[in-house]
Amino acid sequence: MEILGIDIGASGIKGAVVDVEQGVLTSGRYRLPTPQPSVPEDVGDVVGQVTRHFGWQGPIGCTFPAIIRDGVAYNAANVDESWVGTNGQKLFQRKTGCPVLLLNDADAAGIAEMEFGAGRGHDGVVFVLTLGTGIGSAIFVNRQLLPNAELGHLEIRGKDAEWRASTYARERKKLSYEEWAKALNEFLERLEFLFSPDLFILGGGISRKHDKFLHLLHTSRAQILPAQFFNQAGIVGAAMAAKALVLELFGNG
Repeated sequence: MEILGIDIGASGIKGAVVDVEQGVLTSGRYRLPTPQPSVPEDVGDVVGQVTRHFGWQGPIGCTFPAIIRDGVAYNAANVDESWVGTNGQKLFQRKTGCPVLLLNDADAAGIAEMEFGAGRGHDGVVFVLTLGTGIGSAIFVNRQLLPNAELGHLEIRGKDAEWRASTYARERKKLSYEEWAKALNEFLERLEFLFSPDLFILGGGISRKHDKFLHLLHTSRAQILPAQFFNQAGIVGAAMAAKALVLELFGNG
């Protein structure tokens, strides 16, 4: 089964066709810049362009960097404030002419990692953290997703954790990997104290460079692994989540 996955980020909107039974892309990725300001109608127009690039007419799984409940965005940490209260799912259905399932971007990345990536075969409490413009988070308990966790906004010494430990924070402050690892360690230690996870999976584009910083991280008990899908996780996970939409529309046949 193939489904189009679209991943909306603060700087780019990218999509690809995904074989959801194997967790692999069956097309090249197509990426367009996220419009600035990232207001709903303009973002919807770009999602429509990505869809038309593939000539796609079936169900779509789409990520968004916000708390998403029944297709509605409830916060807007790294996109325009006008998204709060917007039903993005209906907007994208209108812009694409296709049925769309909208979900939190980190949740989508976590779904991909748990099914086909670094989390495959791992039970217990697993945190998937996506390091990028902010810090996205997905929590799994015995492989069941607890949706819309916003652990990147956990306050550490008066500021959101993502302000100190995201990839953007490293670039903004021009930190070495050693300096950045100290901030990331502080975040991981706080999460471990509060939740006692069994495994951290660190994702986002920076996970391609895990050899530069993973050995600098430490926890008292939890294992730390690099993500395997890198920045394709959102696309793959969104398409996988949309399998439920296919079943709803067409049944098991």
